[in-house]
Amino acid sequence: MSMTLNPGMESVFSLEATQLKFGVGAAEELGWELNRMGLKRVTLVADPMLHQFGLIDRITAILTKSGVAFDLFQDIEVEPNLASLTRAAAFATTHPADGFVALGGGSTIDTAKVANLISTHGGEIIDYVNPPIGGGRKPPGILKPLIALPTTSGSGSEATTVAVLDIPELRVKTGISHRYMRPSLAIVDPDLARTSPGGVAASAGLDVICHAVESYISKPYNERPKSKSPDDRPPYQGSNPVADIWSLQAIEFGGKFLARAVADGNDTEARGTMMLGATMAGIGFGTAGVHIPHACAYPIAGLKHTYHAPGYSRNHAFVPHGFSVIVTSPASFRYTYDAAPEKHIRAASLLRGHEIENPSADSLPDALIDLMKQVGAPSGIEALGYTEADIPTLVEGALKQQRLLAGAPKPIDGAMLGEIMQQSMKNW
Repeated sequence: MSMTLNPGMESVFSLEATQLKFGVGAAEELGWELNRMGLKRVTLVADPMLHQFGLIDRITAILTKSGVAFDLFQDIEVEPNLASLTRAAAFATTHPADGFVALGGGSTIDTAKVANLISTHGGEIIDYVNPPIGGGRKPPGILKPLIALPTTSGSGSEATTVAVLDIPELRVKTGISHRYMRPSLAIVDPDLARTSPGGVAASAGLDVICHAVESYISKPYNERPKSKSPDDRPPYQGSNPVADIWSLQAIEFGGKFLARAVADGNDTEARGTMMLGATMAGIGFGTAGVHIPHACAYPIAGLKHTYHAPGYSRNHAFVPHGFSVIVTSPASFRYTYDAAPEKHIRAASLLRGHEIENPSADSLPDALIDLMKQVGAPSGIEALGYTEADIPTLVEGALKQQRLLAGAPKPIDGAMLGEIMQQSMKNW
Protein backbone atom coordinates (compact mmCIF):
# COMPACT_ATOMS: atom_id res chain seq x y z
CA MET A 1 0.00 0.00 0.00
CA SER A 2 1.37 3.39 -0.98
CA MET A 3 2.21 5.80 1.82
CA THR A 4 2.83 8.67 -0.58
CA LEU A 5 1.25 11.90 0.61
CA ASN A 6 -1.17 13.43 -1.86
CA PRO A 7 -1.69 17.16 -1.38
CA GLY A 8 -5.12 17.91 -0.02
CA MET A 9 -5.97 14.24 0.52
CA GLU A 10 -6.32 12.31 3.76
CA SER A 11 -3.22 10.65 5.18
CA VAL A 12 -4.63 9.32 8.46
CA PHE A 13 -7.19 6.67 9.34
CA SER A 14 -8.36 5.60 12.77
CA LEU A 15 -9.85 2.43 14.18
CA GLU A 16 -12.23 2.62 17.10
CA ALA A 17 -13.94 -0.59 18.10
CA THR A 18 -16.50 -1.72 20.60
CA GLN A 19 -15.14 -3.95 23.35
CA LEU A 20 -16.18 -7.52 22.60
CA LYS A 21 -16.98 -10.51 24.78
CA PHE A 22 -17.86 -13.61 22.76
CA GLY A 23 -18.84 -17.19 23.51
CA VAL A 24 -21.60 -19.51 24.68
CA GLY A 25 -22.58 -18.37 28.16
CA ALA A 26 -21.14 -14.87 27.76
CA ALA A 27 -24.55 -13.35 28.60
CA GLU A 28 -24.20 -14.68 32.15
CA GLU A 29 -21.37 -12.18 32.68
CA LEU A 30 -23.61 -9.17 32.06
CA GLY A 31 -24.01 -8.45 35.77
CA TRP A 32 -20.27 -8.60 36.33
CA GLU A 33 -19.72 -6.14 33.49
CA LEU A 34 -22.35 -3.72 34.80
CA ASN A 35 -20.79 -3.80 38.26
CA ARG A 36 -17.35 -3.31 36.72
CA MET A 37 -18.67 -0.17 35.02
CA GLY A 38 -20.24 1.05 38.26
CA LEU A 39 -23.76 1.15 36.82
CA LYS A 40 -26.51 1.08 39.46
CA ARG A 41 -29.59 1.57 37.26
CA VAL A 42 -30.01 0.87 33.55
CA THR A 43 -32.66 1.18 30.90
CA LEU A 44 -33.18 -2.30 29.44
CA VAL A 45 -34.29 -1.95 25.81
CA ALA A 46 -35.60 -5.35 24.69
CA ASP A 47 -37.51 -6.86 21.78
CA PRO A 48 -40.85 -8.07 23.24
CA MET A 49 -40.78 -11.09 20.91
CA LEU A 50 -38.06 -12.47 23.17
CA HIS A 51 -40.56 -13.03 26.01
CA GLN A 52 -41.77 -16.22 24.33
CA PHE A 53 -38.27 -17.66 24.47
CA GLY A 54 -37.61 -16.65 28.08
CA LEU A 55 -34.69 -14.41 27.11
CA ILE A 56 -36.02 -11.24 28.74
CA ASP A 57 -36.68 -13.10 31.99
CA ARG A 58 -33.19 -14.54 31.79
CA ILE A 59 -31.57 -11.11 31.44
CA THR A 60 -33.74 -9.41 34.08
CA ALA A 61 -32.83 -12.21 36.51
CA ILE A 62 -29.14 -11.53 35.85
CA LEU A 63 -29.70 -7.81 36.49
CA THR A 64 -31.57 -8.48 39.72
CA LYS A 65 -28.97 -10.95 40.98
CA SER A 66 -26.20 -8.43 40.30
CA GLY A 67 -28.01 -5.68 42.23
CA VAL A 68 -28.58 -3.46 39.20
CA ALA A 69 -31.99 -1.76 39.07
CA PHE A 70 -33.65 -1.43 35.67
CA ASP A 71 -36.56 0.03 33.74
CA LEU A 72 -37.79 -2.11 30.86
CA PHE A 73 -38.65 -0.53 27.49
CA GLN A 74 -39.97 -2.91 24.85
CA ASP A 75 -42.03 -0.79 22.45
CA ILE A 76 -39.74 -1.79 19.59
CA GLU A 77 -40.49 -1.51 15.89
CA VAL A 78 -38.70 -3.78 13.44
CA GLU A 79 -36.93 -1.26 11.20
CA PRO A 80 -37.41 1.66 13.66
CA ASN A 81 -39.13 4.83 12.51
CA LEU A 82 -39.06 8.37 13.78
CA ALA A 83 -42.19 7.83 15.90
CA SER A 84 -40.94 4.64 17.60
CA LEU A 85 -37.54 6.19 18.34
CA THR A 86 -39.24 9.29 19.76
CA ARG A 87 -41.19 7.06 22.16
CA ALA A 88 -37.99 5.35 23.24
CA ALA A 89 -36.21 8.66 23.78
CA ALA A 90 -39.13 9.98 25.84
CA PHE A 91 -39.09 6.85 28.02
CA ALA A 92 -35.35 7.12 28.63
CA THR A 93 -35.66 10.82 29.43
CA THR A 94 -38.38 10.22 32.04
CA HIS A 95 -36.61 7.17 33.52
CA PRO A 96 -33.09 8.44 34.30
CA ALA A 97 -30.43 5.74 34.33
CA ASP A 98 -26.66 5.34 34.48
CA GLY A 99 -26.55 3.38 31.25
CA PHE A 100 -28.36 1.14 28.78
CA VAL A 101 -28.61 -2.55 27.98
CA ALA A 102 -29.97 -3.57 24.56
CA LEU A 103 -31.31 -7.10 24.05
CA GLY A 104 -32.40 -7.93 20.51
CA GLY A 105 -31.46 -7.47 16.89
CA GLY A 106 -30.26 -4.39 15.07
CA SER A 107 -33.58 -2.59 15.44
CA THR A 108 -33.46 -2.93 19.22
CA ILE A 109 -29.82 -1.90 19.49
CA ASP A 110 -30.41 1.10 17.20
CA THR A 111 -33.39 2.10 19.37
CA ALA A 112 -31.18 2.03 22.45
CA LYS A 113 -28.54 4.15 20.71
CA VAL A 114 -31.02 6.90 19.88
CA ALA A 115 -32.68 6.76 23.30
CA ASN A 116 -29.23 7.17 24.84
CA LEU A 117 -28.38 10.09 22.56
CA ILE A 118 -31.56 12.10 23.14
CA SER A 119 -31.89 11.40 26.88
CA THR A 120 -28.25 12.41 27.37
CA HIS A 121 -28.00 15.50 25.16
CA GLY A 122 -31.58 16.52 24.32
CA GLY A 123 -32.81 17.98 21.07
CA GLU A 124 -35.02 16.44 18.41
CA ILE A 125 -34.02 13.24 16.66
CA ILE A 126 -34.21 14.90 13.25
CA ASP A 127 -31.58 17.41 14.42
CA TYR A 128 -29.02 14.58 14.48
CA VAL A 129 -30.11 12.78 11.29
CA ASN A 130 -27.59 12.81 8.47
CA PRO A 131 -27.97 15.71 6.00
CA PRO A 132 -29.60 16.56 3.66
CA ILE A 133 -32.57 14.86 5.33
CA GLY A 134 -31.72 16.05 8.85
CA GLY A 135 -29.61 18.67 10.54
CA GLY A 136 -26.44 16.61 10.96
CA ARG A 137 -25.94 17.89 14.52
CA LYS A 138 -23.00 16.32 16.33
CA PRO A 139 -23.48 15.08 19.90
CA PRO A 140 -21.70 17.60 22.13
CA GLY A 141 -20.13 14.92 24.30
CA ILE A 142 -19.96 11.23 25.10
CA LEU A 143 -23.07 9.17 25.81
CA LYS A 144 -23.86 6.86 28.70
CA PRO A 145 -22.49 3.32 28.56
CA LEU A 146 -24.46 0.95 26.33
CA ILE A 147 -24.04 -2.82 26.50
CA ALA A 148 -25.46 -4.63 23.48
CA LEU A 149 -26.53 -8.27 23.55
CA PRO A 150 -27.48 -9.22 19.97
CA THR A 151 -29.99 -12.03 19.52
CA THR A 152 -29.76 -12.35 15.73
CA SER A 153 -26.88 -13.72 13.72
CA GLY A 154 -26.54 -10.56 11.74
CA SER A 155 -26.86 -6.82 11.92
CA GLY A 156 -23.56 -5.83 13.51
CA SER A 157 -25.18 -2.82 15.19
CA GLU A 158 -23.43 -3.83 18.40
CA ALA A 159 -20.15 -2.66 16.83
CA THR A 160 -21.15 0.39 14.80
CA THR A 161 -21.62 4.12 15.14
CA VAL A 162 -24.91 4.10 13.21
CA ALA A 163 -28.62 3.98 14.02
CA VAL A 164 -30.92 3.52 11.02
CA LEU A 165 -34.46 4.88 10.98
CA ASP A 166 -37.45 5.07 8.67
CA ILE A 167 -39.16 8.42 8.04
CA PRO A 168 -42.49 7.35 6.50
CA GLU A 169 -43.67 10.85 5.63
CA LEU A 170 -40.59 11.30 3.45
CA ARG A 171 -40.79 7.70 2.25
CA VAL A 172 -37.11 7.17 2.92
CA LYS A 173 -34.77 5.56 5.42
CA THR A 174 -31.74 7.35 6.74
CA GLY A 175 -29.53 7.30 9.80
CA ILE A 176 -27.67 8.99 12.60
CA SER A 177 -23.94 8.37 12.71
CA HIS A 178 -21.32 9.53 15.16
CA ARG A 179 -18.44 7.89 17.00
CA TYR A 180 -20.18 8.50 20.35
CA MET A 181 -23.06 6.25 19.22
CA ARG A 182 -20.91 3.12 19.28
CA PRO A 183 -21.84 0.70 22.11
CA SER A 184 -19.38 0.42 24.96
CA LEU A 185 -19.45 -3.37 25.02
CA ALA A 186 -20.89 -6.13 22.84
CA ILE A 187 -21.69 -9.37 24.64
CA VAL A 188 -22.14 -11.84 21.79
CA ASP A 189 -23.54 -15.14 23.05
CA PRO A 190 -24.43 -17.70 20.34
CA ASP A 191 -27.01 -19.23 22.65
CA LEU A 192 -29.11 -16.06 22.34
CA ALA A 193 -29.49 -16.53 18.57
CA ARG A 194 -30.86 -20.07 18.59
CA THR A 195 -34.48 -18.92 18.56
CA SER A 196 -34.28 -16.58 15.53
CA PRO A 197 -36.35 -17.86 12.58
CA GLY A 198 -34.49 -18.87 9.44
CA GLY A 199 -35.81 -15.88 7.48
CA VAL A 200 -34.40 -13.51 10.08
CA ALA A 201 -31.04 -15.29 9.98
CA ALA A 202 -31.07 -15.03 6.17
CA SER A 203 -31.73 -11.29 6.05
CA ALA A 204 -29.31 -10.49 8.86
CA GLY A 205 -26.60 -12.72 7.44
CA LEU A 206 -26.85 -11.24 3.95
CA ASP A 207 -26.51 -7.83 5.59
CA VAL A 208 -23.28 -9.01 7.22
CA ILE A 209 -21.88 -10.12 3.88
CA CYS A 210 -22.91 -6.95 2.09
CA HIS A 211 -21.48 -4.77 4.89
CA ALA A 212 -18.20 -6.59 4.63
CA VAL A 213 -17.90 -6.54 0.83
CA GLU A 214 -18.89 -2.87 0.56
CA SER A 215 -16.35 -1.83 3.18
CA TYR A 216 -13.62 -3.97 1.65
CA ILE A 217 -14.04 -2.40 -1.80
CA SER A 218 -14.86 1.13 -0.64
CA LYS A 219 -12.82 4.12 -1.79
CA PRO A 220 -9.43 3.99 -0.01
CA TYR A 221 -9.11 6.37 2.92
CA ASN A 222 -6.22 8.26 1.30
CA GLU A 223 -8.34 9.13 -1.73
CA ARG A 224 -10.65 11.26 0.40
CA PRO A 225 -10.19 15.01 0.87
CA LYS A 226 -8.32 15.75 4.07
CA SER A 227 -10.52 16.74 7.01
CA LYS A 228 -10.08 20.23 8.43
CA SER A 229 -9.71 18.74 11.93
CA PRO A 230 -9.85 15.28 13.51
CA ASP A 231 -13.34 16.11 14.74
CA ASP A 232 -14.51 16.43 11.13
CA ARG A 233 -13.10 13.07 10.02
CA PRO A 234 -16.16 10.93 9.22
CA PRO A 235 -16.80 7.58 10.92
CA TYR A 236 -16.82 6.08 7.41
CA GLN A 237 -13.24 6.83 6.37
CA GLY A 238 -12.72 4.46 3.45
CA SER A 239 -11.00 1.11 3.07
CA ASN A 240 -7.72 0.68 4.89
CA PRO A 241 -5.42 -2.23 5.78
CA VAL A 242 -6.86 -2.74 9.28
CA ALA A 243 -10.55 -2.59 8.36
CA ASP A 244 -9.86 -4.96 5.45
CA ILE A 245 -8.78 -7.68 7.88
CA TRP A 246 -12.11 -7.59 9.71
CA SER A 247 -14.12 -7.40 6.50
CA LEU A 248 -12.36 -10.31 4.83
CA GLN A 249 -12.90 -12.59 7.80
CA ALA A 250 -16.59 -11.70 7.89
CA ILE A 251 -16.94 -12.49 4.16
CA GLU A 252 -15.28 -15.88 4.68
CA PHE A 253 -17.56 -16.68 7.62
CA GLY A 254 -20.60 -15.76 5.54
CA GLY A 255 -19.59 -18.05 2.71
CA LYS A 256 -18.97 -20.97 5.07
CA PHE A 257 -21.76 -20.62 7.60
CA LEU A 258 -24.73 -18.52 6.42
CA ALA A 259 -26.64 -21.32 4.70
CA ARG A 260 -26.17 -23.56 7.75
CA ALA A 261 -27.27 -20.80 10.11
CA VAL A 262 -30.47 -20.32 8.09
CA ALA A 263 -31.22 -24.03 7.89
CA ASP A 264 -30.89 -24.86 11.61
CA GLY A 265 -31.22 -22.54 14.58
CA ASN A 266 -29.66 -25.18 16.82
CA ASP A 267 -26.48 -25.20 14.75
CA THR A 268 -24.62 -23.23 17.39
CA GLU A 269 -21.39 -23.22 15.42
CA ALA A 270 -23.05 -21.63 12.38
CA ARG A 271 -25.26 -19.19 14.30
CA GLY A 272 -22.41 -18.23 16.61
CA THR A 273 -19.89 -17.78 13.83
CA MET A 274 -22.33 -15.58 11.91
CA MET A 275 -22.82 -13.49 15.08
CA LEU A 276 -19.07 -13.12 15.41
CA GLY A 277 -18.87 -12.30 11.71
CA ALA A 278 -21.50 -9.61 12.18
CA THR A 279 -19.45 -7.96 14.90
CA MET A 280 -16.29 -8.22 12.82
CA ALA A 281 -18.05 -6.77 9.78
CA GLY A 282 -19.35 -3.99 12.03
CA ILE A 283 -15.80 -3.11 13.03
CA GLY A 284 -14.73 -3.20 9.39
CA PHE A 285 -17.55 -1.15 7.90
CA GLY A 286 -17.79 1.01 11.01
CA THR A 287 -14.35 2.27 10.05
CA ALA A 288 -14.32 1.94 6.25
CA GLY A 289 -17.99 2.53 5.43
CA VAL A 290 -20.64 1.19 3.09
CA HIS A 291 -21.84 2.74 -0.15
CA ILE A 292 -24.02 1.91 -3.17
CA PRO A 293 -26.12 -1.08 -2.01
CA HIS A 294 -26.85 0.61 1.33
CA ALA A 295 -27.70 3.93 -0.33
CA CYS A 296 -30.15 2.06 -2.58
CA ALA A 297 -31.52 0.06 0.35
CA TYR A 298 -32.86 3.04 2.25
CA PRO A 299 -35.46 4.10 -0.33
CA ILE A 300 -36.22 0.45 -1.14
CA ALA A 301 -37.15 -0.12 2.49
CA GLY A 302 -38.79 3.25 2.99
CA LEU A 303 -40.89 3.86 -0.11
CA LYS A 304 -43.35 0.96 0.11
CA HIS A 305 -44.44 -1.32 2.91
CA THR A 306 -46.15 -4.19 1.11
CA TYR A 307 -43.63 -7.03 1.44
CA HIS A 308 -44.20 -9.72 4.08
CA ALA A 309 -40.86 -11.11 5.06
CA PRO A 310 -40.51 -14.81 5.88
CA GLY A 311 -39.71 -15.48 9.52
CA TYR A 312 -40.88 -12.10 10.80
CA SER A 313 -44.07 -12.57 12.79
CA ARG A 314 -44.92 -8.89 13.13
CA ASN A 315 -48.33 -7.85 11.89
CA HIS A 316 -47.11 -5.23 9.46
CA ALA A 317 -45.47 -5.42 6.06
CA PHE A 318 -41.92 -4.14 5.66
CA VAL A 319 -38.62 -4.93 3.94
CA PRO A 320 -35.96 -6.26 6.35
CA HIS A 321 -32.74 -4.33 6.05
CA GLY A 322 -30.62 -7.23 4.81
CA PHE A 323 -33.00 -7.98 1.96
CA SER A 324 -33.23 -4.31 0.96
CA VAL A 325 -29.43 -4.21 0.78
CA ILE A 326 -28.71 -7.47 -0.98
CA VAL A 327 -31.07 -7.07 -3.95
CA THR A 328 -28.95 -4.35 -5.58
CA SER A 329 -25.57 -5.74 -4.54
CA PRO A 330 -24.97 -7.90 -7.65
CA ALA A 331 -25.51 -4.99 -10.03
CA SER A 332 -23.62 -2.59 -7.75
CA PHE A 333 -20.54 -4.81 -7.58
CA ARG A 334 -20.70 -5.49 -11.30
CA TYR A 335 -20.44 -1.71 -11.76
CA THR A 336 -17.60 -1.22 -9.25
CA TYR A 337 -15.54 -4.18 -10.52
CA ASP A 338 -13.03 -2.26 -12.61
CA ALA A 339 -12.17 0.05 -9.68
CA ALA A 340 -10.50 -2.88 -7.87
CA PRO A 341 -10.80 -6.19 -9.77
CA GLU A 342 -8.51 -8.07 -7.42
CA LYS A 343 -10.61 -7.15 -4.38
CA HIS A 344 -13.86 -8.21 -6.04
CA ILE A 345 -12.36 -11.56 -7.04
CA ARG A 346 -10.95 -12.16 -3.58
CA ALA A 347 -14.37 -11.51 -2.03
CA ALA A 348 -15.94 -13.91 -4.53
CA SER A 349 -13.38 -16.61 -3.75
CA LEU A 350 -14.06 -16.31 -0.01
CA LEU A 351 -17.80 -16.64 -0.58
CA ARG A 352 -17.27 -19.67 -2.83
CA GLY A 353 -14.63 -21.26 -0.62
CA HIS A 354 -12.23 -21.75 -3.53
CA GLU A 355 -10.26 -19.82 -6.11
CA ILE A 356 -12.27 -18.35 -8.98
CA GLU A 357 -11.67 -19.78 -12.42
CA ASN A 358 -11.94 -17.35 -15.33
CA PRO A 359 -12.52 -14.31 -13.10
CA SER A 360 -14.68 -11.50 -14.44
CA ALA A 361 -17.02 -8.71 -13.42
CA ASP A 362 -19.70 -11.37 -12.90
CA SER A 363 -17.72 -13.48 -10.44
CA LEU A 364 -18.80 -11.66 -7.28
CA PRO A 365 -22.40 -10.98 -8.43
CA ASP A 366 -22.83 -14.65 -9.36
CA ALA A 367 -21.49 -15.81 -5.98
CA LEU A 368 -23.92 -13.51 -4.21
CA ILE A 369 -26.88 -14.59 -6.34
CA ASP A 370 -26.17 -18.26 -5.66
CA LEU A 371 -26.08 -17.56 -1.92
CA MET A 372 -29.27 -15.50 -2.12
CA LYS A 373 -31.04 -18.42 -3.80
CA GLN A 374 -29.68 -20.85 -1.22
CA VAL A 375 -31.09 -18.92 1.76
CA GLY A 376 -34.44 -17.93 0.24
CA ALA A 377 -33.81 -14.22 -0.38
CA PRO A 378 -36.11 -12.24 -2.68
CA SER A 379 -34.99 -12.34 -6.30
CA GLY A 380 -34.88 -8.57 -6.73
CA ILE A 381 -36.61 -5.25 -6.24
CA GLU A 382 -39.72 -6.47 -8.05
CA ALA A 383 -40.27 -9.18 -5.42
CA LEU A 384 -40.38 -6.42 -2.78
CA GLY A 385 -43.40 -4.78 -4.44
CA TYR A 386 -41.85 -2.40 -6.98
CA THR A 387 -42.20 -1.90 -10.71
CA GLU A 388 -39.97 -0.15 -13.21
CA ALA A 389 -42.20 2.92 -12.83
CA ASP A 390 -40.83 3.28 -9.26
CA ILE A 391 -37.20 3.50 -10.34
CA PRO A 392 -37.02 7.33 -10.62
CA THR A 393 -38.36 7.70 -7.07
CA LEU A 394 -35.98 5.05 -5.77
CA VAL A 395 -33.07 6.82 -7.45
CA GLU A 396 -34.15 10.12 -5.91
CA GLY A 397 -34.09 8.50 -2.47
CA ALA A 398 -30.70 6.91 -3.05
CA LEU A 399 -29.21 10.24 -4.15
CA LYS A 400 -30.11 11.65 -0.74
CA GLN A 401 -27.62 9.24 0.84
CA GLN A 402 -24.55 11.25 -0.14
CA ARG A 403 -22.77 10.32 3.10
CA LEU A 404 -22.75 6.74 1.81
CA LEU A 405 -22.27 7.34 -1.90
CA ALA A 406 -19.12 9.33 -1.14
CA GLY A 407 -17.48 6.04 -0.20
CA ALA A 408 -18.12 4.30 -3.53
CA PRO A 409 -14.90 3.30 -5.29
CA LYS A 410 -16.22 4.80 -8.56
CA PRO A 411 -18.21 7.98 -9.20
CA ILE A 412 -21.93 7.35 -9.07
CA ASP A 413 -24.74 9.55 -10.36
CA GLY A 414 -28.48 9.30 -10.84
CA ALA A 415 -28.21 7.76 -14.28
CA MET A 416 -25.97 4.97 -13.05
CA LEU A 417 -28.16 4.38 -10.02
CA GLY A 418 -31.08 4.03 -12.39
CA GLU A 419 -29.19 1.37 -14.35
CA ILE A 420 -28.37 -0.49 -11.14
CA MET A 421 -32.01 -0.41 -10.09
CA GLN A 422 -33.08 -1.60 -13.54
CA GLN A 423 -30.66 -4.55 -13.45
CA SER A 424 -31.84 -5.36 -9.91
CA MET A 425 -35.55 -5.74 -10.66
CA LYS A 426 -34.84 -9.46 -11.05
CA ASN A 427 -31.49 -11.04 -10.31
CA TRP A 428 -32.67 -14.42 -11.61
